[in-house]
Amino acid sequence: MKTKTLINTIILTVALFFGFTSSSHAKLNVVTTTADFGAIAREIGGDLVVVSVLAKPTEDPHFVDAKPSYIAKLARADILIEGGAELEMGWLPPLIDGSRNSKLALGRPEHVLCAEGLALLEVPATLDRSQGDIHAMGNPHFMTDPVNASRVAERIAAALSATDPDHETAYRQKLDAFVKRLDEKITAWQKQMAPFKGRTVVAYHNSWPYFANRFGVKIDLFLEPKPGIPPTPANLTDVVTRMKTEHIGVIVVEPYQNRRTAEKVAAATGATIVDFAQFPGGVKGTEGGYIELIDCLVNTLASALKNSGQSKE
Repeated sequence: MKTKTLINTIILTVALFFGFTSSSHAKLNVVTTTADFGAIAREIGGDLVVVSVLAKPTEDPHFVDAKPSYIAKLARADILIEGGAELEMGWLPPLIDGSRNSKLALGRPEHVLCAEGLALLEVPATLDRSQGDIHAMGNPHFMTDPVNASRVAERIAAALSATDPDHETAYRQKLDAFVKRLDEKITAWQKQMAPFKGRTVVAYHNSWPYFANRFGVKIDLFLEPKPGIPPTPANLTDVVTRMKTEHIGVIVVEPYQNRRTAEKVAAATGATIVDFAQFPGGVKGTEGGYIELIDCLVNTLASALKNSGQSKE
């Protein structure tokens, strides 16, 4: 009798253990290419998802150092979220092929292309590679506009709900809360940037047309002579001349770009260098999430413009 009771106890314990394990593994396994998508997926998924981000926030999203471990992550993924618009074209497709995960095939609802449905800027009339690193679908750095981020959040929520319909209400509630908070911040950010409308900022690479359009500044002067082409002495001389002529006093530089080049231009013009990043965690103070990222960018840029005399106040 005691033996039977012991066996029943063991069976119950094992059942409870595997029930607990099954429950803990019921979370959706979400893989994103970059940290901005990862931050939003965490906002909407909450404790219902486990999110893995492939690219480091300090890494150039065009040229990610792909690792074998990424294939393993993709093999286990329930959902893959990427930017599309050729942002990850050079490194992601071979990893997907290597994962042999049929759920990640293009066209599947589990493979989210965030650029779909967005009005992308700078769509080329013709593909002329002599113009540098251009993209057939348009500029792929659309997440620097928080209005686009709101639309991307909706796509992510839809993908989570389609894959895990039992929790659709929870995903929708978290989406609504995120979008409401983001909308309130967009209004505040635009008010904060209003004194600097029309002012010019220099960038290393053409990563910021969406940010510029949303907040009313011009970011159309670059240290690169063409997208993806390293700065040349001739181009830098032209940049310095224009900065002096137009009294441009701010240069934005991302973590993976050559800061020494920006420092030389700043020394020649008296400009301020501002550390900018497209992804949460790319610069100090942006680790909290997507909204914290844009908040940091707006705050630091507004401060730099004001201190450089570029305010209309």
